[in-house]
Amino acid sequence: MRAPGMRSRPAGPALLLLLLFLGAAESVRRAQPPRRYTPDWPSLDSRPLPAWFDEAKFGVFIHWGVFSVPAWGSEWFWWHWQGEGRPQYQRFMRDNYPPGFSYADFGPQFTARFFHPEEWADLFQAAGAKYVVLTTKHHEGFTNWPSPVSWNWNSKDVGPHRDLVGELGTALRKRNIRYGLYHSLLEWFHPLYLLDKKNGFKTQHFVSAKTMPELYDLVNSYKPDLIWSDGEWECPDTYWNSTNFLSWLYNDSPVKDEVVVNDRWGQNCSCHHGGYYNCEDKFKPQSLPDHKWEMCTSIDKFSWGYRRDMALSDVTEESEIISELVQTVSLGGNYLLNIGPTKDGLIVPIFQERLLAVGKWLSINGEAIYASKPWRVQWEKNTTSVWYTSKGSAVYAIFLHWPENGVLNLESPITTSTTKLPPSAVPAEFAWTIKLTGVK
Repeated sequence: MRAPGMRSRPAGPALLLLLLFLGAAESVRRAQPPRRYTPDWPSLDSRPLPAWFDEAKFGVFIHWGVFSVPAWGSEWFWWHWQGEGRPQYQRFMRDNYPPGFSYADFGPQFTARFFHPEEWADLFQAAGAKYVVLTTKHHEGFTNWPSPVSWNWNSKDVGPHRDLVGELGTALRKRNIRYGLYHSLLEWFHPLYLLDKKNGFKTQHFVSAKTMPELYDLVNSYKPDLIWSDGEWECPDTYWNSTNFLSWLYNDSPVKDEVVVNDRWGQNCSCHHGGYYNCEDKFKPQSLPDHKWEMCTSIDKFSWGYRRDMALSDVTEESEIISELVQTVSLGGNYLLNIGPTKDGLIVPIFQERLLAVGKWLSINGEAIYASKPWRVQWEKNTTSVWYTSKGSAVYAIFLHWPENGVLNLESPITTSTTKLPPSAVPAEFAWTIKLTGVK
């Protein structure tokens, strides 16, 4: 503000030139087209991972489909029964279903009658999940949305007569939870897939008639934040046309700027190509990887889908889940924890309890988890099992076991004259966090 009576002076030539230069530079920046990705791995792998994924840290995985009807053994029920002919599955069918009962006959019993997406979304929010991944189609081929190329084998035509993918997405987005879609490339018993297999995968009838139309439809219809690909292992990515799809996804799709994908796009891709790496189910690296990764695991240790024969001892303990979450984040990963709802659309109380335990722990310790980065030391191999994360100038030491003598000895942080150890309450039942500032 100038003093009263002072006259403003005209801008000098130097200032005008600077403004003209800045304006021209902005025009050039705007005129430059966004980078285009070509359908090859060197180009696709060079795409930076959208920042939201690394900041999210914790997500919930949902395996739900027609396999939730027999709900026995695992979500691979159809394959174990009729693909491999395992005796215990054949016996299960003989004992519980009439002769001639086919897998397709399970479809109408997948009712989702008690599926209330708002309640699911409330639970996932209370669990502290920042993203949720739903199975849109597992290896059985049944689609949880009205796929235009899955006639009479989708959730609109058979069973629920609802668009399950769409309903859950609407509920999650109201709560600003990111939405991921799991999609299996292969289908065990699809006639066109079996034809391509018979031809040594030299033909692509199944890919052009089924896989690719469905992937494009999912992206255009639901605009997912994440595509969790699976079912790739029998064929190279060239059979699946993966690079063509991903170049479209990154260049021209409605989610091109925000979408994240994993690494299951062909038998040669896992842990090498794609977006972030899953590498394998329940992957646990032994040291800090140089690429963003995710550990997916299930509360039921022996199945991803709901099964009626689950025993209490098959359910992962709360302390083990939180310990895995801490170790995964310390090593730069995301933690994706799976539940399997029932055929009616219910999430059984033991799964709810485990999710809410994670949420309670994160409500106290979330500052050390969300949007954190790995520190220069990830863990100390002493009796208390201390794991580190960092955020800005703060370092977080998370100890998984209470020290026997009540004294926590941290060897890695180097104190300075500005080191502070803020007093903190200890309300958690396991895995306690100490925030350190001014350490090296």
